[in-house]
Amino acid sequence: MRLRTFLRGARDELPLLIAVMPFGVIYGVTALEAGLTKFQAQSMSYIIFGGSSQFVASKLFAESIPWSVITLTVVMVNLRHMLYSASVAPYLKELPFGWKALLSYLLTDEAYAVVISYYQKEREERYDHMYFLGAGLILWLTWQMSTAMGIFLGKMLPSDWPLDFFLPLTFIAILVPSLNNYPSIIAALTAGICSMLFFGFPYKLGLIAAALVGMTGGFVLDLRRSRS
Repeated sequence: MRLRTFLRGARDELPLLIAVMPFGVIYGVTALEAGLTKFQAQSMSYIIFGGSSQFVASKLFAESIPWSVITLTVVMVNLRHMLYSASVAPYLKELPFGWKALLSYLLTDEAYAVVISYYQKEREERYDHMYFLGAGLILWLTWQMSTAMGIFLGKMLPSDWPLDFFLPLTFIAILVPSLNNYPSIIAALTAGICSMLFFGFPYKLGLIAAALVGMTGGFVLDLRRSRS
């Protein structure tokens, strides 16, 4: 039962890996172009294991943005993980601390999208953490390998390959299935519109501002609905 649940999690994660692999390759290439060493670039994937935050940090590093701004930006980009944690916590509350620590490390966008769908539908309560482990672990392995490909083989890839196309594709694949209620749709639309309006903000802070406006709009709307 444990192995079956683990393999099911890995299997359900597979469709998202199609977009994750090019994303990892792009990060590897971008990190080197930003001035990071191969060791530093790969270490970011081991330690942080957060594609969007690694990508943003590399871009800001390349533009010689102050470290304080880079750190703040990465923190703001990763604030969504607090929401992910709050969402899955009720399903993991009986686990020992060691399991919680491991799964929290594996809790990224793509893993969350698969895991929360499983938890909200059908579950094998005794071994549902194995589903989480399967989805998160195959994602982790894919991210490390694709990052390494970008670092060591990136310059060998044809320049006309549209790898940039996979960046928005990754997040569209994650976002669309989660837009299942009015507040989430409004939050996504608001953030998307604001990201274009705030594009010219200094230090690339338009992304942070757009995310905050979108989250605030969705939260306020959800709060009004709950009170009515």
